[in-house]
Amino acid sequence: MEVFLIRLLQFVLAISLLVLLHEGGHFFFAKLFGVRVEKFYMFFDVGIGKWDGSLFKFKPKNSDTQYGAGWLPLGGYCKIAGMIDESFDTKQMAQPEQPWEFRTKPTWQRLLIMIGGVLVNFLLALFIYSMVMFHWGDSYFTTQDMTMGFKFNDEAKAIGFRDHDVLIGYDGKTFERFDVDVYRHIADAKTVQVKRDGRPVSINIPEDLSLLNMLKTEPAFCRPFIPAEIDSVMPGSPADKAGIKKGDKILSVNGKAIDSWNEFTNQVGVLSDMMANAKTAGDSLKIRTATIVTSRDTAQMVLTEDLKIGVTQTSISTYYKPKEVSYSFFESFPAGIKYGINVLRGYVSDLKYVATADGAKSLGGFGAIGSLFPPTWDWMMFWRMTAFLSIILAFMNILPIPALDGGHVLFLLYEMITGRKPSETFLIRAEYVGFGILILLMVVANLNDILRWLGYM
Repeated sequence: MEVFLIRLLQFVLAISLLVLLHEGGHFFFAKLFGVRVEKFYMFFDVGIGKWDGSLFKFKPKNSDTQYGAGWLPLGGYCKIAGMIDESFDTKQMAQPEQPWEFRTKPTWQRLLIMIGGVLVNFLLALFIYSMVMFHWGDSYFTTQDMTMGFKFNDEAKAIGFRDHDVLIGYDGKTFERFDVDVYRHIADAKTVQVKRDGRPVSINIPEDLSLLNMLKTEPAFCRPFIPAEIDSVMPGSPADKAGIKKGDKILSVNGKAIDSWNEFTNQVGVLSDMMANAKTAGDSLKIRTATIVTSRDTAQMVLTEDLKIGVTQTSISTYYKPKEVSYSFFESFPAGIKYGINVLRGYVSDLKYVATADGAKSLGGFGAIGSLFPPTWDWMMFWRMTAFLSIILAFMNILPIPALDGGHVLFLLYEMITGRKPSETFLIRAEYVGFGILILLMVVANLNDILRWLGYM
């Protein structure tokens, strides 16, 4: 419960900040060009009965804007006078045009008002990444430094990879760091260069290799090779009772050879599948009774209900030192901008999978987004996630879908090119269609979260 609340708090704080600044971008340009902003709301104030849906609201003296917060946490809005938006205020549009309305302003001003939110979110992401670089610096592992190489699954081995291959580069380019971009580059590459037994080897990559499949398969397409060496033993655990000590290496589990923690995890997964089919307590006990051979002894133990032996595994940081890079205040900006643009490039590249069946299943709603935040409060990870969500919010809002900023931008560009405004009837109908699309996507994404939680996906 504590983990859930910490993630929820981080999610709400990040989304509130992003929505507030996004709508602030629209508000800034609207005020700059003399357009009246009637309402500025955090979250949606959907009315219920006689209640207008506002948690709180206030209107400063001599101001045209009512500020407040609604009860429905699906975003926020800035109601701009004389504009067809999600408020569907057709009564106002039927009135004579006023000089302080959106619809009476030059096209270029209306365009800036509409892209103001996206612009703020994108610049905010780059600023946050820059400040993260300035305050915490950057820390990462390079694939070339991983001298024990990687552990590959059967799909990777069928392509030509071998355990202990050291990933060097792709299509003549070098892998800079070990992160999700490694998988992305492999999926998009024609050839991948590795070092095998000290010699360079080039591997041809098939065109149908999918990033989604690489990430969702278990075991994963490739992971750093980590020897099954025990870092510590928990007192009173099955391993402790069996006499296993710090520094022991696991060589086999139930006769299955183990060469790494990767392989150990796979074997535990096999036991987990068997547990799911256990009929009686006796069957469960039999499955949990394991024979483990270590570099020092052979031990038989009964694993815990969740199939733990009670040891701490060595990790990548046990064997390799990360590259630590610090930045001065001015150096942090080009580093943060480069990092942010790379994140955006990767996100846009991955969108091609959304149209596939597996891509649709991978869509996530509020639950999936919230789970991306760390289970403990970590300011660096919080700000990194906030910057990432800011980039997503900016990109998604600029998509040419009616009801999003990008839909309004599309119609404004049409007006600038042709010199003709789309009719208000057309704009209202387009807004309804776009709003319907967004609701459908939101339902699908959050339904996926529920199905994953129930174990059906």
